[in-house]
Amino acid sequence: MNLEQVMEIFGGAPSDWSQHSNGGGWVQNTAHVEPTAYVAGVVAGNARVSGNAQVCAGARVSGNAQVWDNAKVYDDAWVSCNARVSGYALVSDNARVSGYAWVSGYTWVSGDTRVSGDTWVGR
Repeated sequence: MNLEQVMEIFGGAPSDWSQHSNGGGWVQNTAHVEPTAYVAGVVAGNARVSGNAQVCAGARVSGNAQVWDNAKVYDDAWVSCNARVSGYALVSDNARVSGYAWVSGYTWVSGDTRVSGDTWVGR
């Protein structure tokens, strides 16, 4: 996604965004991404990505969402609101994790799956 597309979806001015040093993805200046994380997608709002987590090209993490440990968000997946993804969890394809949902452990959420509300998915 180029910067114009990112701003069309999430808003802001060009000065509100920077490219992450590990992956080249877009990070809004209100978000927090650790240098150890890989970001080729978009991290917006007050979202946090830490540890060895990955937000791959096409994926989005926004709102107050958090992705950490070795979790991976990729394809067109979107983690938003106050959702959490941790451990070795994978969120892929067109999956959405939102609300206060938490996906953890060795769980894989894929396809057109929606995980939302106050839900925990893990193993």
